[in-house]
Amino acid sequence: MSKKSKETSYISARESRRISKENIRITKKLDKRLSRKHVPEQEYLTQMRDEGNVVEFDNLHTYFFTDVGTVKAVDGVTFEVPVGKTVGIVGESGCGKSVTSLSLMQLVQRPNGQIVDGAIRLNLGDKAYDVAKMPIEAMQKVRGNIVSMIFQEPMTSLNPVFRIGFQLDEVISLHNPQMGKEEVKARSIESIKMVGIADAEGIYNRYPHELSGGMRQRIVIAMALACNPRLIIADEPTTALDVTIQAQILELLRNLKSEINASIMLITHDLGVIAEMADYVVVMYAGRVVEKGLAKEVFLDPRHPYTIGLMESKPVINKTVDRLYSIPGAVPNPVNMPDYCYFRDRCEKCVARCQGKYPPEIHVSDTHIVSCWRYFEEGAAK
Repeated sequence: MSKKSKETSYISARESRRISKENIRITKKLDKRLSRKHVPEQEYLTQMRDEGNVVEFDNLHTYFFTDVGTVKAVDGVTFEVPVGKTVGIVGESGCGKSVTSLSLMQLVQRPNGQIVDGAIRLNLGDKAYDVAKMPIEAMQKVRGNIVSMIFQEPMTSLNPVFRIGFQLDEVISLHNPQMGKEEVKARSIESIKMVGIADAEGIYNRYPHELSGGMRQRIVIAMALACNPRLIIADEPTTALDVTIQAQILELLRNLKSEINASIMLITHDLGVIAEMADYVVVMYAGRVVEKGLAKEVFLDPRHPYTIGLMESKPVINKTVDRLYSIPGAVPNPVNMPDYCYFRDRCEKCVARCQGKYPPEIHVSDTHIVSCWRYFEEGAAK
């Protein structure tokens, strides 16, 4: 190895050690804040901007501190989930959809992953909490009770060594300690019936591996709905299922939402699912929201070049093409994000302003918002 190569290698190693020490210092400080016990409720009480929302993400930043630098997985995300509505979050893999939902559940892998800035206001009806400030002790009473999550892979969500009934009973008894054993079992069987499974008593005594993929997905949904949550987070709930089962699961979610008057935060990369299920759409790219609005606004009048690219890349029935459209280029490195629009280097519709800073939120209408310099007018930006 040449002298220059050795010097470069030494500098890289030294820089890596410096980054690691700095990351350890930051993560310990943030981790200590959440690990405190017996924290007064006043410290994380907050006020909703709109009482009609069940949750409000306000300039949320969730970072992962690694040896090579800080990964800004969620970098200033702002949107709301109204009560009784379905909000679809769409974007390619790695855009920050799942990390946003995990931040709300405080399930980001700690200590490397941390919420470093912003607020997540959760409406409990009579009061509101800032999830970003809540200690773990308080969050355990909310998770699975007020907010529940349907995970992407049912086989990894269910414990293979415990029966279905035991796992359902555990969720219900944890949040309802006043209930007796028989009451808990009855609620579990009722939850299984609610998701359209006929032989609820038989399924109650089975192990996860004895069920089909569709049945396991229904059990995961039953666990999420067992305590009648105000918000259901569905993270790619139909990805591993065939088309027929997908339709059944989506119909099930739609009906259950009406029955318990819950809100749904639907995370997917499937635009067809979003079009069928969502009242509102949030489009994410590289950790930021690039467009959001009513589903009909985003689908019928997409404004951001990334959203337009997503629409053009999906197949259309009765339309013959030689090759499906694909957005050129690649997502920027999440460790060293640019200070200009993250989509600029892939965009085919750039204007002169795109050479400047990252665009602000621009209101196309009262409910339709886009972050793109093509629609900038003085006074239109938020």
